[in-house]
Order: sequence, then C-alpha cells, then structure tokens
Amino acid sequence: MSRRFTPKVVTANALVEGDVVYLTADNRWTRLHGEAELIEDEAHAALRLLKAEAQRDRVVGAYLADARRGPNGPEPVHFREAFRAKGPSNYRHGKQELDRNV
Repeated sequence: MSRRFTPKVVTANALVEGDVVYLTADNRWTRLHGEAELIEDEAHAALRLLKAEAQRDRVVGAYLADARRGPNGPEPVHFREAFRAKGPSNYRHGKQELDRNV
C-alpha cells in the first residue's frame, strides 16, 4: 500500500546570498514561505523540482519540503522547515527583522 502524497513546496538556497528561497507558481524565487507554490500533485511536484534543479546559476540544494495550506499561504509542517523559513537565528537581520518571524 503506497502512501498518500502530502503537499509540498520547492525550496533551495540562493546561490550568491545563501538565503533560503522558495519557488512560486509564476517561477520566481521568493524568501517568504507564504508566497511559495503549494504543490498538491506528485507528478507536478517532480516537474517543479526538475525546473528548480536546472537553475544552477541561481540556486543550490533544491528539494521538496512538506507543507500545508494556511490562511496566508503555505506553512511549514516540520520544525526544520519552520526554522529555515524564519531565517538566520544568530542575530536580527534579513527575515528576522520582520516581527512576524521572531
């Protein structure tokens, strides 16, 4: 018996800055998890991941991360992804400057 597919987002790290980024439905990379495309079809997720992996000049380490539908867009399911979505934790800069992420 196979597992049911759980919704995903495509995530990676920006090549130059190293920031965590997410692929949007209109093929942009965003630093905000809530703007990511929530993918609910396994075949579509595989295609989106291939598209991300082909952008070696922009991102590294692309993968599919579990997510769920939230009131303001996709939300991380696992602690690791919630931690990555909030940005660096050693001092206030980047995403940490936004009150909603602290």
